[in-house]
Amino acid sequence: MNERDELDIETGVETETGAETSADMPTVPIPARHTVTTFDTASTRERIEVKPPLVQLFRRAVTRGFNTWVLAATHVAHQLDWFARVDPYVGYGTEDYSRLICRTVLAAEHSQYGRARRGIRGMLTIPAPHTQVKIRIDDMPLETVQVGDRETFDARGATPDVDSEYAISDQSGYLDLVAEHRLEPGVHRVSYRVNGRKPVESNLFTIPKSAKVGVISDVDDTIMVTQAPVLWKAAWNLLFLNPSKRAPVPGMSVLFSKIADLFPDAPFFYLSTSPWNVEGSIRHLISNHGYPEGPLLLRDLDPRPKTFVPTGPQHKLEFVEQLMADFPDMKFILVGDDGQRDPTTYATIAKRYPGRIIAIAIRQLSPKETVPFNLPASVATTQPVPVTDVPVFTGTTGSNLMKTMLPYLKSHLG
Repeated sequence: MNERDELDIETGVETETGAETSADMPTVPIPARHTVTTFDTASTRERIEVKPPLVQLFRRAVTRGFNTWVLAATHVAHQLDWFARVDPYVGYGTEDYSRLICRTVLAAEHSQYGRARRGIRGMLTIPAPHTQVKIRIDDMPLETVQVGDRETFDARGATPDVDSEYAISDQSGYLDLVAEHRLEPGVHRVSYRVNGRKPVESNLFTIPKSAKVGVISDVDDTIMVTQAPVLWKAAWNLLFLNPSKRAPVPGMSVLFSKIADLFPDAPFFYLSTSPWNVEGSIRHLISNHGYPEGPLLLRDLDPRPKTFVPTGPQHKLEFVEQLMADFPDMKFILVGDDGQRDPTTYATIAKRYPGRIIAIAIRQLSPKETVPFNLPASVATTQPVPVTDVPVFTGTTGSNLMKTMLPYLKSHLG
């Protein structure tokens, strides 16, 4: 076989040759299983079967159109001699298990993941479906069990479940695994490898059991200026703006740092309706502007036969519910903005999980961020402050929020 060993890079971290040598050392495999992933899960009301006939027809047409584009793009990629690459995403977990997420895509031989690039390039990513991936956590291999093909309405695969040294990505290239093992709290390294490429690595944040407080933050217009309520501005910022020119929301990184000082063990989860295709550019903004590192939980925009594309609020609710289940003893601080239904979504979460939400912070967008083409302010699309028993703090910047929110959080420590 013609071995292609060009090195991929994730956030500038290279995997040394020594890591391959250590692969020959005797190790105890870590058991891992596929999860019922949010990438292809929908509530009863979101499933395509319950939609009106015209909606079903439209969704199936879009899905078929997208699949046709994928087939054509895949054919061109193979003609260009592109082959599978892993895009690794930051994982998280407890001392007993870890949740690992990555995607296999078709890419040129010298392509590198992790470079800040315009979103339009990421949106044109071509999935590499059903690709074998070898995974190691701190140089310990994962041993997985294949559980059929979730893309065919949760049907089991044609072959029986078998233990394997590799995992297989789904129809859209995603892998969502839970690894069952014990790890010390802190940041660990996960290595992903596909045939023909050297391993790429990403962080795995292991949350200590002693951590009683966590932070769940929206991304768009909460920590990063996107102007999401104005569709054409959001599209420009997401697809065409140079990633190095993405602007953070003033004062939010300072607010987050202050919260991290108050709760040193608190994990930070960044939740966004942006697609996984632009994960790299958001990750760069978090790193470059002083935000605490943490997992990014984004959305799959590939239309699926079963779920189509989950709505933004539905996506956020699903991921927050997942975190609530992952960390049942943890209480959360929710941070968002009033431009994408965060107030309503967070109020719903507070109602569903009484006693689990410490406080809600809502960044209020300015008229310039919410009104298209300088129209009257009456057409602004922001939401009012949510009605909930949980304390809600509002402000246009992180500095505004700090003045009222930090004193309350300090009193909560007592």
